[in-house]
Amino acid sequence: MLDLSKYKVTRATRVLLSVLVILVGLFGTLSVPIDHPAFAQSSDSIELNPGVVLIRLDGAIDGVTARFIDRGLETAISQESDLIVLMIDTPGGLLDATRDIVESVLASTVPVVVYVAPEGAQAASAGTFVGAAADVLVMAPSTNIGAASVVNSDGSDLPDTLSRKVSQDAAAFIRSIAERRGRNVSALEDTVLSAAAYSATEAVELGIADLIAPDYQSLLRLLDGRSVEINDSIVVLELDNTDTTTLELSLLEQLLTFISNPDIAFLLISLGGLGVIVELWSPGLWIPGTLGALFLILGWAGVGQLPFSWAGVALISLSLLLFYLESTAVGIGYFGVSGTISLILGGFFLVGFFGTPGTLGDDPTISKWLLVLVAIASGGLVLWFTSEVRKARYISPYQSPTVSTSLIGTMGLVTVDLAPVGQVSVNGEYWTGELDIDSAEDAAVGTGVEVVSVDGNHLRVRLVRTKTTVSDVSNSE
Repeated sequence: MLDLSKYKVTRATRVLLSVLVILVGLFGTLSVPIDHPAFAQSSDSIELNPGVVLIRLDGAIDGVTARFIDRGLETAISQESDLIVLMIDTPGGLLDATRDIVESVLASTVPVVVYVAPEGAQAASAGTFVGAAADVLVMAPSTNIGAASVVNSDGSDLPDTLSRKVSQDAAAFIRSIAERRGRNVSALEDTVLSAAAYSATEAVELGIADLIAPDYQSLLRLLDGRSVEINDSIVVLELDNTDTTTLELSLLEQLLTFISNPDIAFLLISLGGLGVIVELWSPGLWIPGTLGALFLILGWAGVGQLPFSWAGVALISLSLLLFYLESTAVGIGYFGVSGTISLILGGFFLVGFFGTPGTLGDDPTISKWLLVLVAIASGGLVLWFTSEVRKARYISPYQSPTVSTSLIGTMGLVTVDLAPVGQVSVNGEYWTGELDIDSAEDAAVGTGVEVVSVDGNHLRVRLVRTKTTVSDVSNSE
């Protein structure tokens, strides 16, 4: 068998591995789209009988929901279903994600019906574009559509010049949709330029919506026998006694929906960074480092589905570096305080601060309360760590502080197995100990060691070949 015991993982190697984990989590997850084969549920695993495929959109439109709808449309088309019903209730969402959905709806070779339901639902803002793109737009009573003005991702107004540019672009987009589907161009254009909104009755009267249906079964009865034009061909819907298959989010899509919440993504990154730093502070624990790496990857994956800023990413990455530097400093707390400030600023700038253009919907911003809680937790941890380091340097008011250089050559005892990293007791103080690179064997608890070098709060030690006892160490102190 291959003996790995002679290979020692140095502290520099651990730091390098940690940096690689962070970079892989950052750049890898931000660059892999959700519709990559590794994330998508295989269409071969979904068996649909020809009939109606029902896809529900309940909530804001973002990257995850857009790709879910795209996948649902592609699945229904590949299975040659008779009809796709997209039931929506949305306050709006991201403009790029909306464009993706509209493109998929317009390109569908299976008739697509957008049904704004149940009663009280809305197809506001981004939902207006999706509804207008349908072959047939149906609304339940007491629903509304419109108010599609383009705003910042945090819901605030855009600067005047940018607002005119983006608004005209969105207006041209909705005009092209209206012309393609034969809907009221001016009424839909007003939803963008004047934030106009319409009730279900008004939408039908103005030629924006086609029908009003109180429930899903009524919808199918109204559509039965209706003619729809698909690729210059007329398709007559035959929906009498048809079956309906409802597509659900896959497990991975549900996970991505959860972690793409800005608060969850930021919390995962904060906890992940903490786990990695704890592993660097006390090497050999493995659990904090493993969980930390996992949380970092999940957190960056969530951020990748949001309109993030690289300034926030850079500040958060800087905070992790500063926290690590704090673990190697002498306990003055400067790096820890700077890291805490950098982390909070990174969270503040990470999502929504710079205002990427979108349509009004749920604000993709990190809760200020969460930033406050993370600041308190990080600050408390830094203060505790600084206090512990100082205690380790000063045993009591009547003792002189331990001078790092004076430790070289001092005898100590192993208190946590060195394999090759653990803990040693030197001069009555507990230090993180690491076996010298030349040591060919691990050191068990109670083994005598001698300090050969000092690096912050880490001691590099070598085994003492002669028998060392507790009394010997006490006498040397």
